[in-house]
Amino acid sequence: MALNQDYVGKVYPPGEAYQVGREKVREFATAINDLNPAYHSVEAAQALGHADVVAPPTFAFVITMKAMAAAVFDPGLGLDYSRVVHGEERFSYSRPLVAGDTVVTTTTIESIRVAAGNDILTTRSDIATVDGEHVVSAWNVIVSRGTGGES
Repeated sequence: MALNQDYVGKVYPPGEAYQVGREKVREFATAINDLNPAYHSVEAAQALGHADVVAPPTFAFVITMKAMAAAVFDPGLGLDYSRVVHGEERFSYSRPLVAGDTVVTTTTIESIRVAAGNDILTTRSDIATVDGEHVVSAWNVIVSRGTGGES
């Protein structure tokens, strides 16, 4: 079944705040095999002017996954998640995420298109501190295989 085009532009408000944890940052950096000292050592991060360890750029995906779920699993959108594969992601930072940040995420469905018989869904998730300071926007593209154009 094709995705509901009426959902383009729909905004999903922030859910529960997310606290960026020092150990979560370290675990993530280790999992992606990034040994940058600023991701593991408070002292190294502070030497660069940060209050605590800095999250690798792709760490934002950890935060946006839960917020994106509101859109992806919205029954009105019509997405069959069993047919979904990851397309791409990109990030635009105002500043790095740092352990100790408490953030909220607003997700918007930016586009829905059909390509080669597949539905292509693009979402933008804006991560901001609870005080309203923008930190990062993340765009995620997912592909629903073999559903484009079906009624």
